[in-house]
Amino acid sequence: MDRRDFFKATMAAGVAASVGMATAQGAAKSNAPKFKLKYGPHFGMFRSSAGNDPLDQLQFAADQGFTAWEDNGMGRKAPDLQEKIGKKMQQLGMTMGVFVTGLGSLIKPPGEVKDGVIKSAKNAIEIAKRVNATWTTVVPGRYSERMEMAYQTANVVDNLRFAAEVLEPAGLVMVLESLNWWANHPGLFLTKIPQAYQICRAVNSPSCKILDDLYHQQISEGNLIPNMEKAWSEIGYIQVGDNPGRKEPTTGEINYRNIFKWLHDVKKYDGVIGMEHGNSQKGIEGDKAVIAAYRACDDF
Repeated sequence: MDRRDFFKATMAAGVAASVGMATAQGAAKSNAPKFKLKYGPHFGMFRSSAGNDPLDQLQFAADQGFTAWEDNGMGRKAPDLQEKIGKKMQQLGMTMGVFVTGLGSLIKPPGEVKDGVIKSAKNAIEIAKRVNATWTTVVPGRYSERMEMAYQTANVVDNLRFAAEVLEPAGLVMVLESLNWWANHPGLFLTKIPQAYQICRAVNSPSCKILDDLYHQQISEGNLIPNMEKAWSEIGYIQVGDNPGRKEPTTGEINYRNIFKWLHDVKKYDGVIGMEHGNSQKGIEGDKAVIAAYRACDDF
């Protein structure tokens, strides 16, 4: 049996056990076992089964065995809702993953952006307090065609040092995300893991680490496990999505079962693995397919 057939067979067998009876008004608890790793869904991923209420979506995910969550848009939510989300996750024993913090264009000279960087970092700390977050995603911005890359890199390092000085006392870690040019984000400064590794080593702060999104890195450079191994000392957070398509594992070319096994068995990784992808199918069947895919890839 080849890998794709194995996944299909495992997913088909696991759907009924993994997903309880679900309706748009809410889902019955499935009492599913917890996953081996902290896979983190996001708001909207299970809306068809759990409804629109974000707290109900958290409950549904926990009932399916998920022990983490992430939300790129947390900073745009009202503070009182952030607090409710944080309390709900604490009740469920779920770990909060990343939310996005915009520090501005970090390739610019520090004299032009330092005040804004510090202000944004302070705001991120307040959000993190409400939702019990440890990590926040940072993207340095677009590269400039009018400045040597070495100068841009030096500016990014300096500006990240200013942010790190604010974040370190609060225990908040900004994780730098390298994004691919070819399918999603042409023209951005940060594209590959070795580049992010170099910057984090230069910043030299526990509050500046790498967000390794394996979907983006499969497109930009591939060689996923060896690159993680080389950069491991600076990797603070991991996200996943299959390629092509950026949907759940088993829908594309990446062997996520093997990657998850390596993270669990070899690296003893205890952090969050953000589910930074869409659903390959619509509706409740799409929710079931996502859950079944993670059950298949977590079966090692």
